[in-house]
Amino acid sequence: MIRLPEGSWWDWDVVEWNAGRLCLGAGDDLTYHHGLELVFSDPLLVVCPAAFQDPTFREPTADEVRSVVRQVGETPAVVVAFEADAGGPEPAAGLIAAGRVDVVPGIVFRYWRGGLAAGERLAPWVRAPEA
Repeated sequence: MIRLPEGSWWDWDVVEWNAGRLCLGAGDDLTYHHGLELVFSDPLLVVCPAAFQDPTFREPTADEVRSVVRQVGETPAVVVAFEADAGGPEPAAGLIAAGRVDVVPGIVFRYWRGGLAAGERLAPWVRAPEA
């Protein structure tokens, strides 16, 4: 089960997603930065809204795990399930299967900013302005 550190992790979105990594960012307002990342290494199956609020993470049901195994052909090291508000009339269901998940705290700026302090970093899409 995922254990989040104390904080306001209401607002969530997909920060990065490629064949080797799925990164979800969380904070109280994602306009300029986020303060927490869930980094899934080697994602095998991802059912997740692009943006969502107030997720409730839980252990997957036996049926969810069986569904993942049927789709990917193996039992992954990590299977995370959640329900969240994605703007619709019903909660959106999320299901992520991966090789590993890491909870990474720290401020991640979503705009160019020089002189970062220890523990601060830039979102992967942020580029330095051209001189």
